[in-house]
Amino acid sequence: MFPTPYEELNQVLGELVSRIQQILNNDFIGAYLQGSFAVGGFDQYSDVDFIVVVEDELTLNQVDALQVMHDQVYQLDSEWAKHLEGSYFPEEILRHHSKKGLDLWYLNHGDRSLVRSDHCNTILVRAIVREKGVTLAGPPPKTLVGPISDELLKADIFETLTKEGREILEDPERYNNRFYQSFIVLNYCRMLHDLYRGYPGSKREGAEWAKSFLDPSWTDLIDGAWDGRPDPAKKIKQPADPRAFEKTLRFVEYVMNKSKAYIPRDKCT
Repeated sequence: MFPTPYEELNQVLGELVSRIQQILNNDFIGAYLQGSFAVGGFDQYSDVDFIVVVEDELTLNQVDALQVMHDQVYQLDSEWAKHLEGSYFPEEILRHHSKKGLDLWYLNHGDRSLVRSDHCNTILVRAIVREKGVTLAGPPPKTLVGPISDELLKADIFETLTKEGREILEDPERYNNRFYQSFIVLNYCRMLHDLYRGYPGSKREGAEWAKSFLDPSWTDLIDGAWDGRPDPAKKIKQPADPRAFEKTLRFVEYVMNKSKAYIPRDKCT
């Protein structure tokens, strides 16, 4: 089945893209899946990561219409509608990686409305879209994103890993729930694995690699992280197990230190 193996999700995506096209009209260029539904390793609990490419910055009228639309899609009779996550990229910003880090209109996982965020505006997302992106509508993604060198990609992964790690360690209580506790562990396995091999992969691949190549004392934490994935809307409201959360913070520190071995020394700042 296309674009995913889940018929219900495909219906949600079809509805989403159709409504976006109606709102944006000639300003719509394309819509693409990225994340696990592009690189593999997805399951019924995965986020549905997407990007929408538009001619230029969204107008206020377009944003208002999209806000209404995303609230309506969230209320569709499907759990998949609550797992959507993605950003609206003006074509010029997507095409030029030098424009990474600029805020875009972004729908967070589990939310009903767009906010301004740089969450998707990374080299890694561009690399996934270019090489593995699943076209929902529009031209082939390689026509919208230029080639990305291995060095540039690894530098971006290291920067994200380090930046997010500092944010977690500086304000851990913000992440002290069952959902984020497991998400952080699996995401840090994935990022370190991506850095090690130099191209994007899935959380599942990262977790299996981490259990084989990292200190075995982390294995129980990694295995336990999978238990936090089902029903994220409920688990994000439940406090994390104190021992697991404390070990998760130590794992973040461990991965941040370990990551320095995979990039040039002058980049370890």
